[in-house]
Amino acid sequence: MWPLYAAGFTTAFGAHGIAANLGAGDEDLVRSVLCLGVLLALYDGAEVVLKPVFGTLADRVGARPVLLGGLVAFAAASAVFVAVRDPGWLWAARLGQGAAASAFSPAASALVARLNPQAKHGRAFGSYGFFKSLGYTAGPLLGGVLVWAGGLTLLFAVLMLLAAAVAVWAALAVPAVPPLPKSRQTLLGLARRLADGAFLRPVAALAAATAALSVGVGFLPLSGAADGLPPVATGAAVSALAACAAVVQPWAGRALDEGRLTARAGLAAGLAVTACGLAGAALLPGVTGLLTAAVLIGAGTGLITPLGFAALAAATPEERMGQTMGAAELGRELGDAGGPLLVASAASIATLTWGYAALALLTALLPLALAARRQPR
Repeated sequence: MWPLYAAGFTTAFGAHGIAANLGAGDEDLVRSVLCLGVLLALYDGAEVVLKPVFGTLADRVGARPVLLGGLVAFAAASAVFVAVRDPGWLWAARLGQGAAASAFSPAASALVARLNPQAKHGRAFGSYGFFKSLGYTAGPLLGGVLVWAGGLTLLFAVLMLLAAAVAVWAALAVPAVPPLPKSRQTLLGLARRLADGAFLRPVAALAAATAALSVGVGFLPLSGAADGLPPVATGAAVSALAACAAVVQPWAGRALDEGRLTARAGLAAGLAVTACGLAGAALLPGVTGLLTAAVLIGAGTGLITPLGFAALAAATPEERMGQTMGAAELGRELGDAGGPLLVASAASIATLTWGYAALALLTALLPLALAARRQPR
């Protein structure tokens, strides 16, 4: 399992480590907001398009080859920028990293499910989420240190070595999990399976959690600055958010496996806690609102993430685990993009407070909408 946890750390560190430091590594990007925005979107855009594709491929040829191929491709894409040392090649390196992460991320999730019995899925996904959260937390800070020491070239070099090391580790330690025989699936059958509540409920919760997390990381520092708080305080709030998400995930996974928590109740509770955190950002002033929002959003998303993936794994035939995990990752990516867009749109019409309130309301109403969908017609 440890190489799979390392793969989760790699994709998270690669995503946030570079995204948070692109402007610091190249002054031209600071002056060109459009160019910076395109570079930021390339990684996530590749994941939105390719994760379901590679998830399905993992079911067809086996998750382990897709995992190893994705890690090797991530190292190669990073090596491109290290070799040419030309900012004009940033787009190619970033697009290549996003495409590679689209392969090994759902493959790693599928292997977490395949290599553990259902009774241990909560712990397994909790630990996997913990290490991804560490990557999200360490990325901006450690990436900033590397860019300060040696520019973007050093950061890409570290990512190249990290991905290559994890690929070798996974090749030596992760057992082969052969694809399972499966019946032919039509597009209509796939649509029905993805529209089923057993898939839709956890994916909707995961998307909402990712939306709130993205909003917290992106907009809480802006709120703190507007209230006159120094950068140290706003940075500490974002760190508290990531730390809470990391700490809660293993606990939630153990509680699920031990029967102290059900997936349905845990997802509903996580959405409620997340909504309270967003409401706190909207209603409470100054450092009180900032810390309340950070802690509650982090705790809520930390509760939702392992339970959502464990629920998906429990409801999915093993021979289609990669396809399900790829589609679930797509839902998370849409939440990652949709949350900030919703808050920014509401803020442009009114204020940022209304943006937080709008997302809080949608998050709070999501359990009711999903419960209503379960009622027989």
